[in-house]
Amino acid sequence: MVTSSLAKGGAEKSSATLTHILHNLGYNVHVVTLLSHVEYEYSGTLFNLGEFKDKNDTFFGKIKRFRKLKQYFKEHHFDCIIDNRYRVLAYREYIFTKYLYRHIPVVYVLHNYVQNKTFTPYKWLNVWLYKKEVFTAVSKEISQKYKEEFQIKKMHTIYNAFPFNEIENKALQTDGVEIINEKYILFYGRIDDDHKNLRLLLKAYKRSKLPEQNIKLLMLGSGQDFDAIVQYANTLELLDHVLFKGFTVNPYSYVKNALFTMLTSRHEGFPMVIPESLSLGVPVISVDCKSGPKEVIENKFNGLLVTNYDKNALAEAMNSFIFDEALYQKCKANAKQSIAKFAIENISKDWNNLINKIHED
Repeated sequence: MVTSSLAKGGAEKSSATLTHILHNLGYNVHVVTLLSHVEYEYSGTLFNLGEFKDKNDTFFGKIKRFRKLKQYFKEHHFDCIIDNRYRVLAYREYIFTKYLYRHIPVVYVLHNYVQNKTFTPYKWLNVWLYKKEVFTAVSKEISQKYKEEFQIKKMHTIYNAFPFNEIENKALQTDGVEIINEKYILFYGRIDDDHKNLRLLLKAYKRSKLPEQNIKLLMLGSGQDFDAIVQYANTLELLDHVLFKGFTVNPYSYVKNALFTMLTSRHEGFPMVIPESLSLGVPVISVDCKSGPKEVIENKFNGLLVTNYDKNALAEAMNSFIFDEALYQKCKANAKQSIAKFAIENISKDWNNLINKIHED
């Protein structure tokens, strides 16, 4: 497996989970990270190419890293490569596809709906490089979009896998967890407003009736916009109602005790917070962004799906879960059963079938 890193992001977290899946299926797993950051637990042998980047990131340093990676592939005779990288630099994609991966079967994984976070800016180059390659995307919307956009003939959909038993066990742990005695709703993830649209969340929360009901908004996470979002909450006179807790390694005990979880992103690939929350019996209110939410949330069954960028609709959804007890309890009761298909044992079968199919072809 080749991945950008094993830290911070949802794509990186899903890559780490996939190493466990493949290891448990009996594969000999090697993980190549292009950046040095490693936070998530993984299975297999790690080749941390990022450590060489940290020492020498000059032009000649890059050449050396490409050669080291080519030598690594040559030494180990891999039967398959799973590529989880972001593919946005044209020269680098040419090197990977035509030089590094030459003669090795590759599965390219798509984690994001937005093209400039997924492919190079050049449609002709993407078509030339990838139309005959094997792809799998983490949502059906991503699969459909790029199958048509770049004429990709071998496109599949395999959702991110979730270790639900592990999540439930972590939710019971109390080490390092602050007890919150007030009712609260939850956002957890990276504090990145361009992506997560947290100003929309704050505006909708202020417009809702939750503050006057003394229901707090808990925000777990760190990121480049942390200070700006705190300041924006202050501008909206919400600092008495919004709790900023920063990054926590284990957010699940906070999730378990939330009334519901919020997602207001401008875009996603497959937002992992939705199945995680539902697996703990916590309903989700999400905007209908591209892509992923509507492939998990069935409106008024396990959560509420709201038109994106509409603060009034979001506020009404929040109010619905507070004042319509029958609706809330219905979504809460259906939460766990609704995400069974994303369990590791089911996604494992999909990956095993795909890898076997590659070698049959």
